Amino acid sequence: MSLKSSQRGAVPPFIVMDVMRDAAALEAQGRSIVHLEVGQPSTGMPQAAARKVASLIGQDKLGYTVADGILSLRERIARYYDDAYAVAVRPDRVFITTGSSAAFTLAFLAAFDAGDRVAVAAPGYPSYRHILGAYGIQVDLIPVDAASRFNISVDHLKNLPSLPDGVIIASPANPTGSMIEPGVFHELVNYCHEHGIRLISDEIYHGITFGMDAVTAIELSPSAIVINSFSKYFSMTGWRVGWMVVPDDLYRSVECLAQNLYISPPAASQHAALAAFDCIDELEANVAIYARNREVLLRRLPEIGFPKFSPPDGAFYFYVHVAHLGLGSPEVCRKILHEAGVAVTPGLDFDPVHGRDWMRLSYAVSEGEIAEACNRIGAWMKAG
Repeated sequence: MSLKSSQRGAVPPFIVMDVMRDAAALEAQGRSIVHLEVGQPSTGMPQAAARKVASLIGQDKLGYTVADGILSLRERIARYYDDAYAVAVRPDRVFITTGSSAAFTLAFLAAFDAGDRVAVAAPGYPSYRHILGAYGIQVDLIPVDAASRFNISVDHLKNLPSLPDGVIIASPANPTGSMIEPGVFHELVNYCHEHGIRLISDEIYHGITFGMDAVTAIELSPSAIVINSFSKYFSMTGWRVGWMVVPDDLYRSVECLAQNLYISPPAASQHAALAAFDCIDELEANVAIYARNREVLLRRLPEIGFPKFSPPDGAFYFYVHVAHLGLGSPEVCRKILHEAGVAVTPGLDFDPVHGRDWMRLSYAVSEGEIAEACNRIGAWMKAG
């Protein structure tokens, strides 16, 4: 007997998670693995956040909160926009989510219908297109390269057969670490607002930039949806807490969806996130480590045989060209993992068309781990 199953579940894998699984299997066998595959800080959660959670255990019921999150956290995030960007944001536009992943789900369901079209950069974060596809939303995959700083521009949208219903941008971007120059960013956000294109700005790597200031779409458009997270700059990946700044016309839709899909974000995580805002010095010290690791890779990658990579303006990634090795990136990454003991992610995760020529390295690790990874990959290249 054959039972019914949904095609919506037939999405491609998030390949980096498969790499993590394979690396863990090697470690279980006693192998030493340097982890450059996953986009998460190797630092733990901020100390004040950890102390706050510890103080709540056994003292607070930590039950459901309202669907859009505790008011004190929403107010603190609104103040963060004033502090960081000099932009006024009302707390009643801030919506706390179970990580940015839930924010994308809520944004896509609130803003788009099945059959709508959303433009997404390639390379780009794979879950954008996978989640959109699961909801029956068509993806306009836009190839981007160094000429456009690996980001979507107005010209890309104008060159589509017709304008899309939505567009997703990220600056800094995953997997390239590239940023949209402020003038291009302004032009793109304004163009989308003027032409009725719902813009979703993924800002989860804000705070981790090197030489170029990040711009928030909130500053430029009342119709944009902004998504951020406590996972990257705030170093709280496993706590699964993020936020959205939602346009007024979508807030109630997002609220009703969240009530039914999630009930509320995790209570302990929300209290921890609130305390994390008191840890800016600690968080900036983390960014300083990323900056030093970035400088090491800028120097070492060409030395060990990888001279071509994306311009790493922010986040903590290098997107590295590997076509000169004569193998596709899945095989290159498999060999580097099994033969060099360094876990890296194939570019096919981020770009189904040209990703065979690229791999991603995450440098959100210690300085010693970056040095060791370069030494291991360099020795592997010489031995090959």
